[in-house]
Amino acid sequence: MLDKIQNDLKKAQLNRDEVKVSTLRLLLSEVKNGEIAKREPLSDNDVISIIQRELKKRKEAAAGFRAGGREESATKEELEAKVLETYLPSQLSHEELTKIVLDTINELGASSLTDMGKVMGEVMGKVAGRSDGGTVSALVKEKLTR
Repeated sequence: MLDKIQNDLKKAQLNRDEVKVSTLRLLLSEVKNGEIAKREPLSDNDVISIIQRELKKRKEAAAGFRAGGREESATKEELEAKVLETYLPSQLSHEELTKIVLDTINELGASSLTDMGKVMGEVMGKVAGRSDGGTVSALVKEKLTR
């Protein structure tokens, strides 16, 4: 995963793609900081979680810029988010995610919102980077309140 990002950075530099270059440099910097904090090379799953964190930051920043009337900055953040999305595994469809959530609820015998933490932990382990936590949380909450 890391090699692919580094190779894509080189290609983007040769193509003079400024948005991709700046995004990938920042991503590599975050990965390096993660390696320093962990004191060992990161696994692909660790890199994916860093990409997800950076993607979430971009989406929140775009929403904030848009709310503040700064459309140009919001567009830049969205372009960076699109670059980051290319490095994530394919996202689960709503139907696939619903099936995983329902199966997990049945496995754990969860029946109320007090079991939400247990269900969330299991589901997030199963989807591993293929769905964001907000979507999973909303779906689990919906299914447990029925």
